[in-house]
Amino acid sequence: MKSSHNGENLCFPTVRMSSSSSSSSSSSLFNHVGSSLLFQVHGNVYPTGYYNVTMYIGQPARPYFLDLDTGSDLTWLQCDAPCVRCVEAPHPLYRPSNDLVPCEDPICASLHAPGHHNCEDPAQCDYELEYADGGSSLGVLVKDAFAFNYTNGQRLNPRLALGCGYNQVPGASYHPLDGILGLGKGKSSIVSQLHSQKLIRNVVGHCLSGGGGGFLFFGDDLYDSSRVVWTSMSSDYTKYYSPGVAELFFGGETTGLKNLPVVFDSGSSYTYLNRVTYQTLTSIMKKELSAKSLKEAPEDETLPLCWKGRRPFKNVHDVKKCFKTLALSFTDGKTRTLFELNPEAYLIISNKGNVCLGILNGAEVGLQDLNVIGAISMQDRLVIFDNEKQMIGWMPTNYSLIKQNSDQMWNTYPEVFATQSCT
Repeated sequence: MKSSHNGENLCFPTVRMSSSSSSSSSSSLFNHVGSSLLFQVHGNVYPTGYYNVTMYIGQPARPYFLDLDTGSDLTWLQCDAPCVRCVEAPHPLYRPSNDLVPCEDPICASLHAPGHHNCEDPAQCDYELEYADGGSSLGVLVKDAFAFNYTNGQRLNPRLALGCGYNQVPGASYHPLDGILGLGKGKSSIVSQLHSQKLIRNVVGHCLSGGGGGFLFFGDDLYDSSRVVWTSMSSDYTKYYSPGVAELFFGGETTGLKNLPVVFDSGSSYTYLNRVTYQTLTSIMKKELSAKSLKEAPEDETLPLCWKGRRPFKNVHDVKKCFKTLALSFTDGKTRTLFELNPEAYLIISNKGNVCLGILNGAEVGLQDLNVIGAISMQDRLVIFDNEKQMIGWMPTNYSLIKQNSDQMWNTYPEVFATQSCT
């Protein structure tokens, strides 16, 4: 659901080491087991504006930078089919295989609304995707080999369906890209396809570091489930990863805003609230800040709402004491779960040294009543979408522990990130 406003430190899984190599296994977040896939993530919310991973696709396998998007299903590459309209890309355009996905394939049907799956050419599957930022991709589905490594080093080369995009329209959040990595719930999702081939459990998760970078994983054996806060996926919003409706709290007090439909979307750099919720929240925040030393900075157009201090800020820590924690409260039966947003989860420091609100008005990008938890609000925590159990989970990450164990992670899983095995 890519949606972003115009405009390194790495977050590593803390692996469980043997006693001879680590004394901190008691505080480890991850199990050293081999049937999951682990990927290094690059990018940041600001100033880059997106997170991506490198995927190796084709025969021979070639690298492509794909934007993470849990808000959409289909993975696609800009494609030399030939390309009618393509945008700037970091790598040469993908040269498609001749293995076309036929129109009657269930994956093809999943990309079309019920009653709108027309097969003009039974031999191929045409698709057209539109994103919340106004961008789009038009193309055909093909199957090709993906080069993966399990976390135990075992290699696999499944043939998976992907989009050969030969006509792209850039959206407001445009940046050079090879394509999109669709991580949603639908049949065309890479995770769903790997699961249908019995290669992984149907679970996807990520940790996006506020300092830049992070990791992405497929499978369910890399984390301790007992340490995760879980809530059920909603049966009312089946297209997206949604915990249902929420109540919004500000500084521990209710705002009176309830029944807010919420979805998680890593393809959105910022968090979006519906018009009424956004206006109410910004009004509360402005009132709170009126008694502090911050002044609005309308001349800073980094984001719609920015404030300046007596001197430029270097990071959010410099100003966080002026802002309160937000929280979304979800009720799952009789259980209430809180998704807290501390100031680092909704603020950025612009290149002008001002502090800007990374929560935007969703009505301005066509989201109607939907409220989107974007990448900024998922930073520095593990977020897990378990399609097996229909649960969404999250837990904070211990940044100092991550930094401490980063070298151990590289030594433990060198095969996962070894590019020479994929070229």
